[in-house]
Amino acid sequence: MHDGDDFDESETELGVIKKRRKGIYILPNLFTLAALFGGFYAIVMAMDGRFDQAVIGIFCAMVLDSLDGRVARMTNTQSAFGEQMDSLSDMVSFGAAPALIAYLWALKGLGRWGWIAAFVYCACAALRLARFNVNTTVVDKRFFQGLPSPAAAALVIGFIGLLNDLGIRGGDHLGLFDVRWITFGIALFAGLTMVTNVPFYSFKGGHMKRSVPFAVLVAIALGIAVINIDPPTVLFGVFVAYSLSGYVIYGWRKAKGLRTSVISISTDEPEERGLHK
Repeated sequence: MHDGDDFDESETELGVIKKRRKGIYILPNLFTLAALFGGFYAIVMAMDGRFDQAVIGIFCAMVLDSLDGRVARMTNTQSAFGEQMDSLSDMVSFGAAPALIAYLWALKGLGRWGWIAAFVYCACAALRLARFNVNTTVVDKRFFQGLPSPAAAALVIGFIGLLNDLGIRGGDHLGLFDVRWITFGIALFAGLTMVTNVPFYSFKGGHMKRSVPFAVLVAIALGIAVINIDPPTVLFGVFVAYSLSGYVIYGWRKAKGLRTSVISISTDEPEERGLHK
């Protein structure tokens, strides 16, 4: 995912003006196209009823999406074209694909309610990506404004992957609860959280370039080991924790008396400046 830093600076009498760099560069766009293929592959597999492969396709798209922007910055090949290409790829892989997979796996059995939930998720992904593209200059880059679309997709697809691994189908029951309605709730939660102002940590600070204590590497190694105990369960737990972390940060800011809101209701709010001014 690009972070909005795709600019060249030029100096005029009015000061420094940032311009989007023009051009099409092969290397970062290869990663973006590969991520797009992951989303397309997931859709095809879901239509064939191979939901385990659909889950793998989405997670491959997530990995590739996390690399394209970094590759572009490392090779100094950021561009306006790459930014738009990345957003369109994200819309397919993390918007349309998860919505369709969830619908085919479970939501279809709910009739009208099922496709409504799938559409709400898909529409919210589009709105979130559009807002991200035009609002980057007013948002603290340490935090995402709303749940990022890859994380929302991970929450929905992670749930499907977990239950599929347990041999539970979309029309079954999980204890006293109908899996179809649980999927309905997760899809709505993920979709609506994408379009909130709830802050989610972006992991985009400069800490990746700093020296860290040896204990950090030990913790990473232990984390990898824990994931391998039961990947579907552990990863879904991580996705759930991250999707709730934003609300924890929001509550902490609210308790500190800092100005914050779940969703903007006025064009004058700070989070809206990039959209209207």
